[in-house]
Amino acid sequence: MTAQAEAIGAPILRCAPAAELRGDAAAATATPVTRWLLVEQSGPWGRDAARSCGLSLTVAEDLLDRADVASARLLLIRRYGRPVAGPRRWAYVDSRPGLEASYWGSVGSDDELLRVPLDGSAGTRRPGPTYLVCTHGRHDACCAIRGRPVAARLSALRPAETWECSHVGGDRFAANLVLLPHGLFYGQVTATDAAGIIEAYEERRVVPELLRGRSTFSTPVQAAQHHARLALGERDVDGLAPRGVHRLGAATWQVRLAAADGPVTVTVAAEKTRPAPLTCSATRDVVATTFRLVSLTSSPS
Repeated sequence: MTAQAEAIGAPILRCAPAAELRGDAAAATATPVTRWLLVEQSGPWGRDAARSCGLSLTVAEDLLDRADVASARLLLIRRYGRPVAGPRRWAYVDSRPGLEASYWGSVGSDDELLRVPLDGSAGTRRPGPTYLVCTHGRHDACCAIRGRPVAARLSALRPAETWECSHVGGDRFAANLVLLPHGLFYGQVTATDAAGIIEAYEERRVVPELLRGRSTFSTPVQAAQHHARLALGERDVDGLAPRGVHRLGAATWQVRLAAADGPVTVTVAAEKTRPAPLTCSATRDVVATTFRLVSLTSSPS
């Protein structure tokens, strides 16, 4: 379809607007991440950001290996507008429920990055949020086209807390916004939406309509929380904590969630979407997974 459009000179429909036209469900699509390693690197970034951003290839490979061993996701970050910085800043962030924390530090050379312990024992623990907006245009054009206006808006509102970041996943849901330390993924965010999302987070609330999920939970749990939030009106960041997950079949899960008025049991079923190009650079159509609500029951305490 894309090749044909190019051949006849027709406008190309990029992945994010195409996903909106199809009505792709963004809920329960947060990338699984429990810990993060953020490394400041002013742009530009190539498609494979860590290996094509100005860091030596040896340092980049060692950083990726160290992050993998620590079960952390390596992301590059930069300020909106890419100003020239002094010492390179880094952060180790733990998003696990009950352990949420961010530790920040700086290094004078690339090699020093390889000596930063990825366990929270280094750096200064910094309270408060960090806002990451994916603007990785070399990975997917929609991330830059839709991400940069959101980054500009948040940088004006919260300049110390806002960073552009490399690829986080879910290009078709651009603009993608990640709120740390909780690991909350938001998708299809506009510059108008952004202020309300961060204001809610600073009051320890979520905006369910745009929430892709929390990265520390499996996708069935993300789906169960999504449907329960809509049904119960629960907005608390820590609300509806999972208390048990049981697989009932090949594509069905029963999730027990804690709620103020007693436990909630949510059953969700995974379904496959129709094949479609899910990124701007896709060369073939692929299927995605969505979760249908089967049942939701409450047990009064």
